[in-house]
Amino acid sequence: MPLTSGAATEAGATSGRQTVPPVVAYVLLWFPLSSETFIFREVVQLRKRGMPVFAYSMYGENLKGCSEEMRAYDGPVGRMGIRAAGRILAAFGRALRQRPGATWKLMREGFFRRMRNLEALGENLWCFLAGFLLAEKCREDGVQLIHAGWANGPATAAWVASRVTGIPFAFTGRAGDIYPEDGLLREKSRDALFIRTNNRTNVQWLRGFCPPDAADKVHAIYNSLTFRPRGQCAMPMQPPYRLLAVGRFARTKGFPDLLTAMARLRRENVPVTLTLVGDGNWHRKLVKLRDNLGLTQDVDMPGFIPHDKICCFMLDHDMLIMPSVVHANGDRDGIPNVIMEALSHRMPVISTDVCGIAEVVMDGETGLLVPQRDPRALANAVRRMVADRDAALAMAEAGRAHVEKLFDPTRNITAVYDLYVEQYARAAGSTDGAGAAEAVGGQQQKIYGPASAHVEKEEL
Repeated sequence: MPLTSGAATEAGATSGRQTVPPVVAYVLLWFPLSSETFIFREVVQLRKRGMPVFAYSMYGENLKGCSEEMRAYDGPVGRMGIRAAGRILAAFGRALRQRPGATWKLMREGFFRRMRNLEALGENLWCFLAGFLLAEKCREDGVQLIHAGWANGPATAAWVASRVTGIPFAFTGRAGDIYPEDGLLREKSRDALFIRTNNRTNVQWLRGFCPPDAADKVHAIYNSLTFRPRGQCAMPMQPPYRLLAVGRFARTKGFPDLLTAMARLRRENVPVTLTLVGDGNWHRKLVKLRDNLGLTQDVDMPGFIPHDKICCFMLDHDMLIMPSVVHANGDRDGIPNVIMEALSHRMPVISTDVCGIAEVVMDGETGLLVPQRDPRALANAVRRMVADRDAALAMAEAGRAHVEKLFDPTRNITAVYDLYVEQYARAAGSTDGAGAAEAVGGQQQKIYGPASAHVEKEEL
């Protein structure tokens, strides 16, 4: 498994290989987005290291809940959305006029694909067409490597733009974008220069979509911690015990199981309260369940809290509960970032054994791990945690040391930077970055001629 380590990347950076970074496009549905602080910080840190990064948002602006740092971002962002519909159709029309046969072939391959639901279908159709405009923008901006932050719609747009221009593309597969698989995941995996993922568990899954001789194109690099801890969790462990849960109100978070566990604890006279932070499609369902279980006075639901304010909750609660589940269709979390953030504040964590969570929460060592969809096991874990503060503190300390090493921002952004530089240079057969788009373009199934030459830019 090509798990990129800090030591390996530091060696690569000093081994005499190509160090001139390519001009990179980051393709996302929205940028910035309040729930994607880890991607935002990645872009910021890559730019600080001298990598030219253009962000392209397939949808319009969405700054709701964004931190001041996000709102103040001064890098180049190209947004599409409904206002760009005319430009997207015009770009598709130009492609159709210039290469009609090849364009229709690409349409047959990627446009009329069955997706897992109507939402995914709409996203794929939009991003497929937006890929033609993205291709033109990448050429104009001298992009040399197109990277999609997610394996679903953004990767579809990146795949189309790569096929049109010959500029190599890569994508990151994380959680619900690869479980269940996107209808084009095999084709995108086949054509990608490389694939990133943010935990070891996903590596084998993604390898299954790659050609047999290209399984080594999947690289695991953990996300980085997205803010510096502002103190340590006090964890007083005095009744009433204060539990915290944070996340989107969605089907993969398992919050109904947590509410059921809360009702069990209250019936058994365990004095607990829960602060359930978040919002989403399941808001009404969770409020109704809370009220039906008689937990109105015990469960506070303050709504969405900006990322930079969450730490305040982590300082004055006793523990974090993250009851993730695998949905019937395969949808799941990868490693919820809130787990790493809680442990970085020395906050005890209870979670479920879903996807990559066990890489962080090792049962009895860095937290407590329970089976998914088991409210009784959740309740028992809470009782175990509050019954022995010293053991809870020891696990929290071990968890903090573990995440500080595994999710170290400096090491992991170095790994990302080196991966882009080395993979781009290897594919181009070049050590100076010149002509790389043309060299890689010759290997791609493109519908245009040779990719545009690299345009040097002093500023973005």
